[in-house]
Amino acid sequence: MPNLTRAWLLAIIALSLNAGADETANPVRTIIERHDQSGVPGKEIVLGTAVLPAGTGIGFHTHPGDEIGYVLKGTLILKTKGKPERVLKPGDGFFNERGAIHSLVAAPGAEGGTAVSTWIVDKDKPLATPVAE
Repeated sequence: MPNLTRAWLLAIIALSLNAGADETANPVRTIIERHDQSGVPGKEIVLGTAVLPAGTGIGFHTHPGDEIGYVLKGTLILKTKGKPERVLKPGDGFFNERGAIHSLVAAPGAEGGTAVSTWIVDKDKPLATPVAE
């Protein structure tokens, strides 16, 4: 009985997560943690996720520091000005240096995806600044 109950609970959670993604149909960034960088005045470390439903993307932007991340699920495309597009699948990592103009989009025909990133950025500046395409 406990295994059946657990299976039902997991099914309900999965359905509610999918329903939430369908309702928003917009990328959602979530900051998980934010801390001052030890011994480096004026810098902070930020950990966060980006959930991109099918057919969506985060427009071109920059960060006031470096970003390193990886794809948790789905297929995403990293577009960086001056570089070839990169198709990213679960487990693939990526890096955006300070000031790199980049965008992350759900791959066409895919179900969307989720990435997790860590940024080491200038404190008291916006984490991301939009850039016109």
